[in-house]
Formats: sequence, C-alpha cells, structure tokens
Amino acid sequence: MTALSNPLNLDTWQPPEQTLASGSLDGSVDARGADWRGVTVGKGDLRGANLCRADLRGADLSSCQLEGADLRLARYDASTRVPEGFDLLSSGAVGPKARLSGVFLNSTDLRGMDLRGAVLMGAYLSGADLSGALLDNVRLVGSDLRHAILRGAMCRGTRFGTCQLDFADFRGADLSEAGLESAESIKGADFSLTKGLNGQRDALLARPFEELDCWNPLTRSTTRDSLESLS
Repeated sequence: MTALSNPLNLDTWQPPEQTLASGSLDGSVDARGADWRGVTVGKGDLRGANLCRADLRGADLSSCQLEGADLRLARYDASTRVPEGFDLLSSGAVGPKARLSGVFLNSTDLRGMDLRGAVLMGAYLSGADLSGALLDNVRLVGSDLRHAILRGAMCRGTRFGTCQLDFADFRGADLSEAGLESAESIKGADFSLTKGLNGQRDALLARPFEELDCWNPLTRSTTRDSLESLS
C-alpha cells in the first residue's frame, strides 16, 4: 500500500458546510453547503472554490475572484452580488432568471426560493420541494415534475407545456394564467384550493379518466375530486 500524499488531519478538519466566509480565503476553498447568507466577503481568492449547494442569498461576493468556482445548486437571490462580468445566471446556481434547462434537481429542497424568470425547460424536478416558491413566468416546458411539491407556490404565468405532473401537489398554489392544458400528464396531481384555474378547469376535467381518477396516496384525493372542488 502507498501512503497518501496529503493525509487527512482530523485535528484540523471541519465539514465543508461549516466553512466561514471570513478569515483567509486564499487558495482552494471547500464550502459545499455552507450558509453564507447576508455575508460580505472581502477580497478573497475563490478561484476554483467548491461552493456547490452553498446558500449565497444576500451575500456580497463582488470583491472576490470567482473564476472557475463551482456554484452548482448554490442558492442566490436578487440581492446577491458577484464580480462584474461573472455570469451567475449560467453558473448552475439556482435563483432568479437562472438558466437551468435540463438540470437535475430531483428531490432538491427549493422551498421559498425566488425563481422568477428562470428557464427550467426539460429540467428534472421529480420529488423536488417547491413549497412557497416564486415561479412566476418560469418556463418549465418539458420538465419532469412527478411527485413534486408545489404547495402554496406562486405560479402565475408559468408554462407547464408537455410537463409530467403525475402526483404533483399543487394545493393552495396560485396558477393564474398558468399554461396547464398541454401538460403531458396530470395523473394523480392535486389541485385543491388552488387559485386562477377557473378558465382551464373544464379543459383539465376533459382529460382521460386514467389521469383524473387516479388516487393520490399523499393528499388522499383524486385529480378529478381536487378539480371539481374548485367550482
């Protein structure tokens, strides 16, 4: 057996999610899953840093070097600041106007996230928790939303064309002007207490009985019952 060139020192090692946005940030930084919300980071060297899944909402990174940093699934919001010229929208991070077409977000916790204006065409969101998320005008065309949780989500003007919505939980969501009629399947989806579906309700109730009469074991309702309850 050969000895490791850089053995792990358990006396100084700490989990990446506990990495602070302070002190020396020179060299390779591993801050996967770290909570940097609202933090102002000085002139740190974050080139090649691993910021995957870090929470950067409200963080100011505008004075940092971010070339080559891994921001996949990192969270940001409208108040997050990055260096001029850094393309946050295409970095793989999740937030307003993010370009995330075809991205794997299965079972991801996206509760309360601001995703307004994001492009999520063909994204894999099965099992994702989008409760209370802001999804206004999001393009979800062709996305997989099977078993996704959208309770109380704001989906005004959201496009669900050719989406798979099997067993999706829309209870209490605002679906005003959302495009649902051309969804691939709504089998077992629950629309109880939703807003803004009156104009599409009849079209959705005309879908095949295999979709409408499917029992959702989580919400204990069929799709038909949830739609008829809106009248």
